Amino acid sequence: MSFTKTRSTIQSILFLILLPCYLQAQQRALSAQKDRWQMMPDGAIRWQPGDRLPHNDHIEMSGQKTSLWVKYEIDTAGVSRLTRTVVFPTFRMLPDDTRSHVSFTFSDDELPKIFCNGNQINLVRNPATDDRTLKVGNIYQNGIMMMDGMVNSPESLKIERYLFPSATLPMAVEIIRVTNAAANVATIEMDEMTRREKTDSLRSKGRPHTLMVESVNAGSYKLKKGESAIFGITYRMTDLPDIPFHADLMRELADRKARIKQILKPLQLVTPDSVLNTAFAFAKIRATESIFKTKTGYLHSPGGLSYYAAIWANDQAEYVNPFFAFTGDSIANASAMNSYRLFARYMNPDYRPIPSSIVAEGDTTWHGAGDRGDQAMIAYGASRYALTVGSADSARLLWPLIKWCLEYNRRHLNADGVVLSNTDELEGRFPAGNANLSTSCLYYDALISAGYLGRNLGISKSETESYSSAASNLKVNIEKYFGAQVQGFQTYRYYKNNETLRAWICIPLTMGIYDRSDGTIDALFSPTLWTNDGLATESGKNTFWDRSTLYALRGVFQAGATSRALSFLHYYSQRRLLGDHVPYPVEAYPEGNQRHLSAESGLYCRIFIEGMFGIRPRGLNVFDCTPRLPENWNDMSLNNIHAFGTVFDLQVQKSTGGKLKIIVRRNGRAYQYAVKNGGTAKISL
Repeated sequence: MSFTKTRSTIQSILFLILLPCYLQAQQRALSAQKDRWQMMPDGAIRWQPGDRLPHNDHIEMSGQKTSLWVKYEIDTAGVSRLTRTVVFPTFRMLPDDTRSHVSFTFSDDELPKIFCNGNQINLVRNPATDDRTLKVGNIYQNGIMMMDGMVNSPESLKIERYLFPSATLPMAVEIIRVTNAAANVATIEMDEMTRREKTDSLRSKGRPHTLMVESVNAGSYKLKKGESAIFGITYRMTDLPDIPFHADLMRELADRKARIKQILKPLQLVTPDSVLNTAFAFAKIRATESIFKTKTGYLHSPGGLSYYAAIWANDQAEYVNPFFAFTGDSIANASAMNSYRLFARYMNPDYRPIPSSIVAEGDTTWHGAGDRGDQAMIAYGASRYALTVGSADSARLLWPLIKWCLEYNRRHLNADGVVLSNTDELEGRFPAGNANLSTSCLYYDALISAGYLGRNLGISKSETESYSSAASNLKVNIEKYFGAQVQGFQTYRYYKNNETLRAWICIPLTMGIYDRSDGTIDALFSPTLWTNDGLATESGKNTFWDRSTLYALRGVFQAGATSRALSFLHYYSQRRLLGDHVPYPVEAYPEGNQRHLSAESGLYCRIFIEGMFGIRPRGLNVFDCTPRLPENWNDMSLNNIHAFGTVFDLQVQKSTGGKLKIIVRRNGRAYQYAVKNGGTAKISL
């Protein structure tokens, strides 16, 4: 026996011996989080700065033409400092590339001054006049960032600040409401300000772009006790700066609230766990808001100060589009179909790879990492999306792209029958060999979905059966090529000769491959991989990418380890929603400083849809439902689902004899199905 195998055997034995102690310690760690934020009855979260200061955080919010990134800092005295970066995705510079959008950053010091009875009010610390400095009382998040606080000496003023992107315009908005809380009449003034900045005419795409920063409602107001003055600052981009424009602050606020309400109304999660319900609602906001109206149509984009008016085979085609298929959101579904349409433009008879990313409003591409498994990503996402939306017309439009991508993967099978690709979605940051587990698993699921979809579209039996047969062969080859004992766990090696555990060993579980589920789940939740922020990308490294944690939690539910999945899901959700960096899933760390990239939020929602509720589309109006109701829950629901060509509610309840009752409510009628815990109901709508 080799030294490596001996060491792995010893590690495996030690793990089994120490497992009970480890699980107890792990459970204590999962429950030891200290929340910074709290949930509010209206669905918002609130932070009241207290003794855990100083503290800083950042959040991104997006509209159809603007993304607003806000960094907020609270010092030990409770005084804030804000930095705003406003991104304009459809105003671009030359040469075309991924990051050629226009953006500007603004600090508090650049805002117009505010006065009370002739004395300047300081929104940030000013040692010369510290007695007139705003002390923050609360910060709220719910698609709009709101801060309130008091200036108590010598005047008594309540100040509220709202920051958000315009729902439809290339503009970010900041509203400052000043309320007189004193008995005496107060004179409140804000300076008028206009700032223009024009981009370089030689490098500007199209014509020069002009930044307009303008005060709104500037002037002097006499306020009795309880009366308010509403001021504003707008950060706007235009190519026609001489056309008069006046911002309606309250209309912009109402439009932003209306868009958030529109996003939240469908696909509502109802469980006994309010943390999960609220985190799900927030994830829907971030996943769905980050859609930009470009010259080539709606494009969902990750954001993060880097990725706008562009699409990727993983973020859009694989991660978020299958989620959009459940929402019924017209803008989201338009963006999904548009992304697949753009990828389809690059199909070719020679089966050269489709670019990983289409950027700059569709004008150019990025393919810098080579084939990352992009064709498997697209085939997987497009086939799942087509099945779930339930539209035969949409499915027929997507079928040529799905078929082409499947054939590309077939042509790239190696001698061992798994798919070759240069790298994976981490683009060489970590080794992936020349054939990785993720690409082959995505191709496997795409083959299964294509078989289902083809039968619904009347594709020949020989073709659909060829996909089913290829999936069966590929499953065997995945086990032979990737199945291994790694660091003492019976799981998967991520690529040939890989000897360290990788986070993406979770992906077979999400694709319905459970042959090594026990060892894989033990490995995922072991101290070898699990960290305070979810899965380490590779054992022994401090890098994490939320996407693998989100896939893993979904897969563990699908594999039936409901109790373990729920503990880690609650921990993760509480940390992301109420901890130190809120309120959404993030991209990665240390790279990107935990940016709130939007597609990860779609993956979070899919933990519930496909993991906990076990929805697996099988046809345009048919799905398998394999619910995983936690032992101490009596019921759970997903309400107002827009999928499979209809609108319905899905409820799972405990029933007699250890069974579960699945209730589908549609068009005023209820349809019931009884299954064993872990059983599957085939639901036709």
